[in-house]
Amino acid sequence: MSDMNHYASVTIELISGLVILFIITKILGKTQFSQITPFDFISALVLGELVGNAIYDHNTKLREIVFAAIIWGLLIYLIEFITQKFTKARRLLEGETSIVINKGKINYHVLKKSRMDINQLQSLLRQQGYFSIKEVEYAILETNGLVSVLPKAEFDTPKVGDFGLPLKPVHITVTLILDGEIVYNNLKKYGLKEKWLMDELAKQGISDYKNVLYAEWKENEDVYAIEYDHKTS
Repeated sequence: MSDMNHYASVTIELISGLVILFIITKILGKTQFSQITPFDFISALVLGELVGNAIYDHNTKLREIVFAAIIWGLLIYLIEFITQKFTKARRLLEGETSIVINKGKINYHVLKKSRMDINQLQSLLRQQGYFSIKEVEYAILETNGLVSVLPKAEFDTPKVGDFGLPLKPVHITVTLILDGEIVYNNLKKYGLKEKWLMDELAKQGISDYKNVLYAEWKENEDVYAIEYDHKTS
C-alpha cells in the first residue's frame, strides 16, 4: 500500500470512527458526559479502543469495527433501558449515593467503603464552595463522584423569600455576539433586530460589532458587551 493510500485509509477510518461515536453518544443521551458512572467510564474506554483499532491495526477491517461499535452501542442502550426499569439493576450498574456527612458528623464507615480519605472529601467540598467541614450539615457522594452539599443553617445563603421581598420574574441571559460574530439565531429567536443591537453598542461607544469579544442581553436590562483587548491580542 502506497503512503498516499495509507493516509487516505487512516482519514476514512478516523471520519468513520467519529461518526460512529457521535451517533452512539447521541442515542445514549447527554448523561454519558454529565453523569459518568463507573459503567459509563468502561463504555467510553471500549468505544475508544474500537476506534483505535481501526486506525492502528491494519489487519482489522473498517466494517468489523463498525459492526463491533454498533453491537456495543446496542448493548449499552439495552443496559440503560434496564437501569431505567429495574431499581436493583440500577444500583448494581450505576452505584448508589452515600451520605458521607450526616447531621454535621463525618461518616467514617461510608468514607472507608467509598475508598475516600478526608483530604479528598475536603477537596470535593471546596469545589462546592465550602472550605470548612463545620459548615456542612449533610454531604452526599453522588454516583458520578461529585459531592452535593446541604450547609448548616448559619452558613446557608439567604434567599429573597427569607426577607419577604417581592419576587421578580427570572429571565435567561441571551448571547448576542460571540468572537466578533453576531448570533443571528438568538436575535431571531427573541424577536430582536440587528439595528437595535447596533444602537445598544453605540450607547457604549462601540461602532463595530466585530470589535466585540462577547455580548449578552437579558430582558429589561441593557446589553453587556466586552471588547477585544487589542493590547494583548
